[in-house]
Amino acid sequence: MKPDQLQGIFLTVSASLWWGILGVIYFKFIGFANPVEIIIHRTIWTAFLLIIVIAFQGKWSEFLMTFKNFKKISLLTLTGFLVMINWLTWVYSLSVDKLLDASLGYYIYPILSVFFGIVFLKEQTNRNKIISVILVFIALLWLLIQFGSIPWIGLTVAVTFSLYGLIRKKINTPSDIGLLCETVILTPFALLAFYYLTLNNLNIFSINEPLLSFYLFWAGLMTLVPLYLYIRGFEIVGIGSASMLFFLTPTAQFFMGYLVYGEPLDLNKLIAFIFIWIAVIIYLNEIRKE
Repeated sequence: MKPDQLQGIFLTVSASLWWGILGVIYFKFIGFANPVEIIIHRTIWTAFLLIIVIAFQGKWSEFLMTFKNFKKISLLTLTGFLVMINWLTWVYSLSVDKLLDASLGYYIYPILSVFFGIVFLKEQTNRNKIISVILVFIALLWLLIQFGSIPWIGLTVAVTFSLYGLIRKKINTPSDIGLLCETVILTPFALLAFYYLTLNNLNIFSINEPLLSFYLFWAGLMTLVPLYLYIRGFEIVGIGSASMLFFLTPTAQFFMGYLVYGEPLDLNKLIAFIFIWIAVIIYLNEIRKE
């Protein structure tokens, strides 16, 4: 294996484990703030840091060109709200000890993307990928029958992230430029939400709480660093390997939820996970062939 391939694998694995372990620890740690305020800070500080990075890299003109493109910015507004819902749902899952449900969502999102690609983009697929989609639906049906409801946290995570990826694929904008556009668009809404929290004394971030405010500022870095690691790794190893290595994220989150935070895993939920793990193995085998 070439050194640059090893570097690409290292970067992609680092990003995946960052999301799966460090991200979980950090966002659990700042659980003293409510999920809405956490997402407010994640949005604002990510935008702030990205502006600095994009300017430093000399990509400002590329950002402005994208921002002035009505079609692209309209779609990026939509993806911005999708990623906000995704972030909010995931952070909420940590606050209510439902990380296992969130990890389920990230397991099924690539397979759900296959389904959306068939339905919305008329993409060609093969029998094994269709089988993986069917297995995911069987798992969800099993949970519905056993518990009388679907795992809405996992499904929201999967649907929002799948639609996000689907639309971003159509836009064909670099990840960092796209995320900057999204967070810049979301920032006014985040500021309005923060103003509301402040009026009702629901905010943690304030000059009276400098240490807690500093912890919330890190939400931007915790978003940006793994993103750049993954983008760089993706550029080196390609979409197939990067997609396979991404599954380290929900796997790490699963074990963090079950082993570290002691979330319950009953037999019925385990059966659903087994169906999904089989679907993932089939899906990964197809990626390996491509």
